[in-house]
Amino acid sequence: MKKINITVITVAILCSVLALSSCSKKSSGNGASSSDTLYLFNWTYYTPDVVLKEFEQQYNCTVKVDTFDSNEVMYAKLKAGATGYDITFPSQDYASIMIKQNMLKEIDHNQFDNKKYINPAVLEKATYDSTMKYCVPYYMGAAGIAVNKQKLSGYEKSWNIFADPRIKGHASMMDDMREVIGDALAYQGHSVNSLDDAELKSAANLIINDWKPNLVKFDAEGFGKSFAAGDFWVCQGYAEVIYGEVPEAKQADMIDFFIPKEGGPMYIDSMVILKDAKHYDLAMKFINFIHDPKIYAQFLDAFRFPSFVNTEADKYMKTTPMYQADEMKNCELKMDVGEGLEKYNELWQDIRFTAD
Repeated sequence: MKKINITVITVAILCSVLALSSCSKKSSGNGASSSDTLYLFNWTYYTPDVVLKEFEQQYNCTVKVDTFDSNEVMYAKLKAGATGYDITFPSQDYASIMIKQNMLKEIDHNQFDNKKYINPAVLEKATYDSTMKYCVPYYMGAAGIAVNKQKLSGYEKSWNIFADPRIKGHASMMDDMREVIGDALAYQGHSVNSLDDAELKSAANLIINDWKPNLVKFDAEGFGKSFAAGDFWVCQGYAEVIYGEVPEAKQADMIDFFIPKEGGPMYIDSMVILKDAKHYDLAMKFINFIHDPKIYAQFLDAFRFPSFVNTEADKYMKTTPMYQADEMKNCELKMDVGEGLEKYNELWQDIRFTAD
């Protein structure tokens, strides 16, 4: 999670004026009227084009997609007054905030036949909305560690790999305070949502004194390219970013991706219908469509994600996942910590700007 600054908020406000006239990605269209157009506000590259086109064909409609790269940007843009979107895809902490702030419409379970495929184990974790009153789980995942096996061997599959002096000058962690501090908290046996001052200080000291000296930088965007080029040997990040940059022919020999044994932060991204959505029934059709197991398998195959949210999709998958769902067994959802977030902000400034 990145701290929102004035620049980001300003950009979000400006973008809101052109919310739907500057969609990042549009479907090919099929002559449907505006009343048959569904507007999605989604993470970049998070819904395969083949899935969107199949939905358009099945329901004789058009799907338009605008994108964001962080929960903060999505939330700031909506709060700044952007309108016209029907569905967005917040992670659990922002889903919780949006529910509390009355920003969402309820899910019509009478139009959601495919809810039977939602894994009860996911809903147990989704304590902010375990009955799917407002939020339908889209994907549950976690960041992990990618190691270049050609450059490093005999390493510990732990967050403390970042303390290994052999990787000095060839490693990165994400520019995301909840992820990085959460990793250190998990390594030390604490909750990734801890607000205990002593635990937070200890986690920050671990990062500053043991991990940061070996890092080139904190990087949430370009680490995949640097890993693929051989510059970074060890990266904290999302598997799809690493695999997306390394040619398929090289992946098996080059990449070891794992979620550390201590666990760490995890996320559940959900589909939610916004309060001012103008195409509610079409939005419900889309949510139900996504959880058709054959459709959901296409989504998983596109990113080589493991099947966990949808209990039947794995039967139709054609790819081998980049990691297994059971690797997340020790992970914990990052939750909204309210005013306690300022503690993380303050520590993150110390971590980011303390000289090595």
